[in-house]
Formats: sequence, structure tokens, C-alpha cells
Amino acid sequence: MDPLERAFREERAQVVATLARRLGDLQLAEDAVSEAFAAAAGTWPSAGVPDRPGAWLTTTAWRKALDALRRDRSAPGAPADGAVPPAPEPGLHGEDDVLQLLLTCCHPALAVEARVALTLRHVAGLTVPEIAAGFLVPEEAMAKRLVRARTKIRRSGISFELPGPDGLGERLASVQAVLYLVFTEGHLASGDGPAVRAELCDEAIWLARQVHRLVPDDAETAGLLALMLLQHSRTRARSDDVGRLVPFDEQDRSRWDGRAVREARALLATTGTAPPGPYQVQAAIAALHALPDGDVPWARIADLYGLLERMTPSPVVTVNRAVAVGRADGARAALALLAPVLAEGRLDGYAPLHAAHADLLDRAGDATAAATAWRRAAACSRNPAERAALERRAAERGC
Repeated sequence: MDPLERAFREERAQVVATLARRLGDLQLAEDAVSEAFAAAAGTWPSAGVPDRPGAWLTTTAWRKALDALRRDRSAPGAPADGAVPPAPEPGLHGEDDVLQLLLTCCHPALAVEARVALTLRHVAGLTVPEIAAGFLVPEEAMAKRLVRARTKIRRSGISFELPGPDGLGERLASVQAVLYLVFTEGHLASGDGPAVRAELCDEAIWLARQVHRLVPDDAETAGLLALMLLQHSRTRARSDDVGRLVPFDEQDRSRWDGRAVREARALLATTGTAPPGPYQVQAAIAALHALPDGDVPWARIADLYGLLERMTPSPVVTVNRAVAVGRADGARAALALLAPVLAEGRLDGYAPLHAAHADLLDRAGDATAAATAWRRAAACSRNPAERAALERRAAERGC
């Protein structure tokens, strides 16, 4: 991997978080870090990569931020003539800086959409086009949403410091939702490029670990971390040697990460006997998919999806339940369950709906209708590798 690309993936969030905490201005921090990376692109090829890239970037970004403040002497925090605030010591706050930034991005004073967008942009490092694709909105609209959110953080004086237990509790559900969205973007990326962006999955898991460290007794946080670990455990088996996605039934289980599966099971064992939350239920479903003998208990999975549907009614959950019912009770029963979702039309652009429909039609023996559904699923997919896999399924029907 190119050293600058590696630094962007491994150091960027830490540098942004460190500057944002010191400056109290997320936009200024982001701009300064962008300038620091531009400086690195011009300097490192000839001067060599510094021994501590993160420290170099932090120092350079700090200087860029001070230059910007001097140009705007009326800005809060602008240094007086000759006064140069000391640069933040790189690595001094480490993991807490990034966690502070995450919790700031998930502040309850911000709209939910803004919280997710800010986290994807500033913590996960997604580009504005990537975030816009995830939200199905124009890039310009997403850019304006981010500007408004950053402006609100600055004008409202929202702190970049870690909140107390009460403040953390009210942000926890938002943080969990945002982290899972970051993870799912990595698990099956929406833009061009590889189907799986493992660095996003790794970052979401790392952040979830930090939240779990702060609230080790919160069962839903443990459930979320377990769910991510279980899903990520299959990463090496999800693509073949040329980057094509491999269906779950055809994956080589010897390539699954057994250590991650064991860690997830241990986490679930700590969640106690209280009624589970949605992340715990989803983790339990994922754990059943990962049973060592490979004999997936589809009836039990269908029951758990029924429980999840009662907790959080959603046509997406119904689609997943229909897939499990199809394996447990047959395609006809599942098609009947899926029919209202198809008729309602809310998920017309949702590729997994049409892929599930196509698979059930195949199992019911209707190859012609299945081919049509496979093509529709392919047309809806925003991931090139997934789209190619769906197109192959349609072509196999010869219709």
C-alpha cells in the first residue's frame, strides 16, 4: 500500500480528532488536515516518509490551522500577534480523541441524518460522494448537510470532551446506529471499487470496542460488537481470487475467522438474561449461521427474525425473515410472506429484496420469473461486484 494512502487510512481520524478537540472547530480541523495531506503528497516522495507519519501530519495540520486563524483574526481561538499556541502532542490522547470526536458527531442536538453523515465523513473518512450514495441524495445536498451540522457544533459550543455517564447514555443508541452503518458500508461497499472495504469494518469494530470499554455492562453494545465480529469473520471467504462475491452457501468455512467467532460468542454470553435488544437478536442470528458443523438451523433463525420484526417492524427484516422461512418451510411459504413487501413498493430499489425474490422463485421452479428478478436485483445494486454476481445468476437461467 502507498505510504500516503496508509497514513490516510490509519492516521487521518486521529489527527482530525486531536485538532478538533484543541480548536473546537471541526471544519477548521478537517481543512487543516486536508492541507497537511496535500503537503505530504508533495514532500514525502522526495524527502522520504517520516518515522512517525501521524506526528508529522499532526504538526503540519496544526501549523496550517494556526495560519488560517491568523488570516481570520476575528475568529474564536485566533492567536494574538506573536502568540503561537503549543502544538498538540501527537498520540497523547490516542484512542480517546477519536472516541470524543465520535461522540461529538453523535450529539443529540444534531439531527440523526447529520450524526451519521458527520461520523462517516470525519471519523470513517468516507468522501461526500460515497456518503451521498449511501443516503440516496445528491452530492450537493449532502455537502450542505455536513456544512450545516459542523456550523451547529461550532455555534452551539458542543464540547469535544468525553461526556459523563448521563450524557453518554443518551447518545449511546445513536452511536450504535452510526457505527453499524459504517460497518455495513464496509461489509458491502456502495461505490466503485472492491465489494468489501475491510478497513471500514475494522474501524467500526475498533470504535465499537472503545464504546464497549466505556460501558462494559451495556448488553446492546456487546451485542453490536458481537454482530460485527460474526459478520466480519466471513470476509476472507466472501470473495474468490478474482474479486467475485461468493454466495453464503458456497463459502469455504475453513477461511472464516474462528477467533472472531469465539470472541463474539463470549461477548453474547455476557449479556445476561434480560430481554435482548435488536443488536443482540441479530448477533444471535449471525451466531447460528456460524455453527461449526455448517448445519444452519433455519427454523430457529426464522423465529428470531420474527422476534426482531416485532421489536423493530421493518420491510427489510421481513425480507430476511422470508429468506429463512424459505429454507425452513419451503419457497411457497416464503413467497407468500414476501408478496406484501413487493406490492407495497417501499423497497423497489432495494437489491436484496429482488435477490431474495429471485432465489425463492428459483426454488419454486419458476426459472423465467427468477431470471427477471435476478436482473432487477442487479439493476438496483450499487456495488459492482454484487451487480456482476447477480447478472451471472440471471444469465445462468438462460432467459
